[in-house]
Amino acid sequence: MAKIQFYYAPGACSILPHILLYETGLSFEAIEAYRFDRPSSWPEEYERINPKMEVPALVLDDQIITENIAVCTAISSLVPEKHLMGKSPMDIVRVYEWLSWLAINLHTGGFGHVFRSYRWSDDEAAHEGIKTKALERVMGIFEAVEGRLTSVHAVGGDFTAVDAYLFVFYRWGVNEFQFEMKEKYPRYTSLVENLAKREGAKAVIKAEGIEGTW
Repeated sequence: MAKIQFYYAPGACSILPHILLYETGLSFEAIEAYRFDRPSSWPEEYERINPKMEVPALVLDDQIITENIAVCTAISSLVPEKHLMGKSPMDIVRVYEWLSWLAINLHTGGFGHVFRSYRWSDDEAAHEGIKTKALERVMGIFEAVEGRLTSVHAVGGDFTAVDAYLFVFYRWGVNEFQFEMKEKYPRYTSLVENLAKREGAKAVIKAEGIEGTW
């Protein structure tokens, strides 16, 4: 089995593959690369691992993988019998459909514009307007998520990477913006509460020190 090293930042989108790694049951080394909740700096050697200076990054022996969807695919390939990216051919399609939609529209197009409005305009006077519109987009996508869910799992009636990714954004909604998630999105809340009961999620919540932040 490959030697596994995983670089993450507590509370960041790297929660997703972190949960998947615990779900594999395999041994891995988790390395905190950055913190967004207090002044922090990237380790000097991290630029060699990921020149984009972002998390997550996964190292399998001498192979370095970045970008969440690619990292999740690599993790799932280590334990194909667990179907972390979906079981049936159509479930796999739906998992990638969800992950792509969330990554492009909710992560980058929504929260990315709120957290880093400076990336989208050099005019500081425009930043608040960017954040306001981005939060409107976030809430619109949360409503769409709520409408799409029919059970405590997003795809195929069982745990997949989509459930873990949805947890990331739910937590940001509560912890960063104090959205009333339970009241507004009961099906989404049920998914998150179900996920939080899984041993993999419990382990990540403890390891990253994010207890009680959703």
